[in-house]
Amino acid sequence: MDNRTFRDAMGKFATGITVITTEHEGEVYGMTANAFMSISLEPKLIAVSIDKSASMFDILPKTDTFAVNMLKEEQKYLAQIFAKQIEKDKEPTYESIDGTPVLEDTLASVVCKVYKEVEAGDHVIFIAEVTNLKLGEGSPVLYFDSNYEALRIE
Repeated sequence: MDNRTFRDAMGKFATGITVITTEHEGEVYGMTANAFMSISLEPKLIAVSIDKSASMFDILPKTDTFAVNMLKEEQKYLAQIFAKQIEKDKEPTYESIDGTPVLEDTLASVVCKVYKEVEAGDHVIFIAEVTNLKLGEGSPVLYFDSNYEALRIE
């Protein structure tokens, strides 16, 4: 099977959309990611998979901390900005939790410290311990079949 067919098949699995944020030497970095999951309750661990060719791959080991921001449907544009699918018309707004930048007004943001890195093909899975979080409200934006879709909960 070729790479395109494999990607198309994986795109049939609907996932939530997150933006990973961190700060290094005074500059905020971010990337859109849908390869995110909860791992453990004790200790509280999550995992995010990052392509070795992504700029975030070079930054994360230097910071050791990051946030996973779970986007709501009206924040689809943030996913597109951080995936470099559209140009920024304005700077995203952040707040700081324990010195880590988190996007404002998300469904949830979890602040993490890298716990372990696992090489997996052309990606590295960053397993991280959650050190803090904030919760919001709203409906999520999902990624399905190479498109951002809303899931409305009524």
